[in-house]
Amino acid sequence: MTNRDYAQVRNTIAALCDGETDSISKMATISCELYQALDGFDWVGFYRVVEPELLKIGPYQGGHGCLVIPFDKGVCGACAKTKTTQIVDDVDAFPGHIACSSTTRSEIVLPVFENDKLIAVLDIDSDKPSDFDEHDRDALEEILAASF
Repeated sequence: MTNRDYAQVRNTIAALCDGETDSISKMATISCELYQALDGFDWVGFYRVVEPELLKIGPYQGGHGCLVIPFDKGVCGACAKTKTTQIVDDVDAFPGHIACSSTTRSEIVLPVFENDKLIAVLDIDSDKPSDFDEHDRDALEEILAASF
């Protein structure tokens, strides 16, 4: 696991999103900044809640993502269903993992709330096993809470 320095990224995202009210604009900015500024992130993006129990691809950085993910499929679905952050050290060991990329080895997925309502999940993939920990979770949850 890495010990990524989120302080500068958090400040940059706060400055870029200051005063912005459109959630999709914020998602685009956050995914871009996280992807560009932090090492080890192979894919960073949002899946938006578009109807009950259904996520669709939102703004992202990296290769193509899955277009549609039901709440009962994969790590993103588990995050949306439970409304809790999911850290997966080995995606191949996760029951029902959806392989959007064959290079993904570990993943962190965080719920995104706006006015106490789940609006999306933030999905971050790495090609290294066990690449995410509580440090990542805490920092990313803080960024999301301050942004939405």
